[in-house]
Amino acid sequence: MSKKLNIESLVPVFSDGCKTKDKWSIGTEHEKFGFSNKDLKPIKFNSIEKIFELLSENYNWEKVLENNKVISLKKNGSSITLEPGGQLELSGAPLKNLFQTCSEVNTHKDELNNVCASLEINFMGMGVLPKWDLSNIEIMPKKRYEIMSKYMPKVGEHGLDMMMRTTTIQANFDFSSEEDMKKKMRVAQSIQPCIIAMYANSPFINGKPTKFQSYRSYIWTKTDPNRTGLLKFIYEDDFSFERYVNYLLDVPMYFIIRDGKYVDFTDKTFRQYLDNSGPEFLASLDDWKVHLTTVFPEVRLKSYIEVRGADGGPWSRVCALPAFWTGILYDEEILNIIWDITRHWKFSDIENFYNDVRTNGLNSKNPDGQTLNKFIEKILKYSKIGLSKRNICKGNDNESIFLNPLIEILKAGESPAKYWKHQYFNHWSKNIDMIYETNYF
Repeated sequence: MSKKLNIESLVPVFSDGCKTKDKWSIGTEHEKFGFSNKDLKPIKFNSIEKIFELLSENYNWEKVLENNKVISLKKNGSSITLEPGGQLELSGAPLKNLFQTCSEVNTHKDELNNVCASLEINFMGMGVLPKWDLSNIEIMPKKRYEIMSKYMPKVGEHGLDMMMRTTTIQANFDFSSEEDMKKKMRVAQSIQPCIIAMYANSPFINGKPTKFQSYRSYIWTKTDPNRTGLLKFIYEDDFSFERYVNYLLDVPMYFIIRDGKYVDFTDKTFRQYLDNSGPEFLASLDDWKVHLTTVFPEVRLKSYIEVRGADGGPWSRVCALPAFWTGILYDEEILNIIWDITRHWKFSDIENFYNDVRTNGLNSKNPDGQTLNKFIEKILKYSKIGLSKRNICKGNDNESIFLNPLIEILKAGESPAKYWKHQYFNHWSKNIDMIYETNYF
């Protein structure tokens, strides 16, 4: 029989992630919406099965099955996963530099385009599905999603919207020590609104414009307050791996997996499960690792740090996101500079900042009252310095070249969302279908 877990045995899941700098890597994840060229409707599972089959046949992706259905593919440390509403996500391999990251993204894009051409399917990069309501979206046949879809409406009015019609871009980063983790978590969360503003790409829902530039970000505030949003405690003196464990212990569970079957555990927190574990179900480290994947703060700690604030977008902005964070998080001098700029911000000010950007984008102000466009310009310069110091080059270019899409957004002075709204009102005669013709992944 397995030994009963205690809190101390849960901490190493995080602390064992500490790595020396030479072992640090960059992981990038990105989702996109598939749609039929014929009627613009979201693709259903039978279409995704065909995509997975062709990717497996043509590009040697290995199939992963659940109940005899292909639910994901894997190859060389990467995976292509099936999200709840049929979104496809590439979870990239841990890579050493951004040229490798961009090559991975481009390869994925090319493979998808090649196999989908015969299926008359395209993909779009948006933070929220712009046209279709939930009744037009088929929930994917994964037991995890079945449990979540029953639970979500109990805890938030937009939980199903989050699952079924949002996409994001995320990046993952290593840390060397507990102190390094703390500083990276604090800096990343404090300036996450900069990412929300630059990547704001979801101004529409149900075919109509909203008051938001990032409606995706708003949806997350109405999903589940127990497991989303900003974490106040990471700024407190006692923040540590153990403190993060205690936060997770009090978050309600979704499920555990036994003999390949999902068991609904939504009626208890992990702490309650731990305290009352056995004899039928004895809490295990695998249960704990599953639980970590069901908690979704803006900056998430695992054995690495995951930054989660960006709306889905085109492939060029996929490469730009890890570039922005690599320049800041992987250069100690730059990380300290950004922390010195932000460390005096009150948590309530960061909350207001976070709430403001989803509506006002680059016209927001940071907690110091500085116009966000100007503030991000400064942050981007620091990121560029951090990337240049890495001195990783291809031809005449170093990794800072991947910041160019973000620099262009700042030059334009508006988020992608504002551009789409302008097109909608001024060039499309309020016909949302036009976005499907102009916004491919």
